[in-house]
Amino acid sequence: MNISALDLNLLLVLHTVLAERSAAAAARRLHVTPSAVSNSLAKLRAQLGDPLVVRSGRGLVPTPRALELEPHLRAAIRELERVVAGAERFDPQTTTRSFALALSDAHQITDLPRVARAFARAMPRAQLRVVSVDHFEAVGGLAGGEVDAAIAPVSEPQPGQHSQHLYEEAGMMTVRRDHPAAGKPITRELWATLRFVDIHLALGRGGIGHRAARAWLATERLSLDIAVVVPSFLAAAVVAANSDYVAGLPRRVAEALAPVTPLVPLAVQGPPMAFSIELVWHERTHHDAGARAFRELVIAALSPSRAANKRGSRARA
Repeated sequence: MNISALDLNLLLVLHTVLAERSAAAAARRLHVTPSAVSNSLAKLRAQLGDPLVVRSGRGLVPTPRALELEPHLRAAIRELERVVAGAERFDPQTTTRSFALALSDAHQITDLPRVARAFARAMPRAQLRVVSVDHFEAVGGLAGGEVDAAIAPVSEPQPGQHSQHLYEEAGMMTVRRDHPAAGKPITRELWATLRFVDIHLALGRGGIGHRAARAWLATERLSLDIAVVVPSFLAAAVVAANSDYVAGLPRRVAEALAPVTPLVPLAVQGPPMAFSIELVWHERTHHDAGARAFRELVIAALSPSRAANKRGSRARA
């Protein structure tokens, strides 16, 4: 028969009845009434075309068909119990599970090395899969089911998501070393003559387009003359290194690229641009033991001090 037409709960009842050889004892074990067990057996008899158990004295005796089913039901139930219980017995040292983390190219440059080292120590047999922002968006983000977590600037709350603060990031405006404005105090008049590279990232709307950057520009009463729009921080850095355009970069990205690109910071007046970086995940994986262990190792690897930054996770409903 087609298994899709069979109520699998009835097989659990039969398994319990065969183990107990009593409808009353099976009912107590299943926390249902004896009549509920009898009704389930009647339905299964009709579907399988066999009496399954017959009464003998005060107990039940299985038919040959039931005896044939008994070891297979026992093995299937034990396997299901093992799988369900195993979700709470997650062992980082032995798991071969794959975990997917979405990162912008900036976080691939600055955060991925530390995460990879922590991952190798904590989950030596597992696989870490890093996905780009484009791929993250293409598969439906965190709700799509493929990505376990993402590292991104604090963004607008999304339904069904949780987040944990990781660290504070500083931004800086960079130009090539021999740029006419390099080394000069950046007055408003000089700023007005500059043209900029904008970075459009889907994850967190990164770069100059991110809301923290827009807030900084509004506070400083500055505007941008956008000349080039690129999809990554690395592309922005390369453009700025080979032109008179200005690229806004996270400070740690600029420092990491300093040995291979002739970029220097502009001497912009006022407080630096700053924004918070967080780990974000979906309600779908919030209670999963493996996903939780993965998040904890990412947080431990990237938080300067978990005690100092312990804001906890915030749910977004």
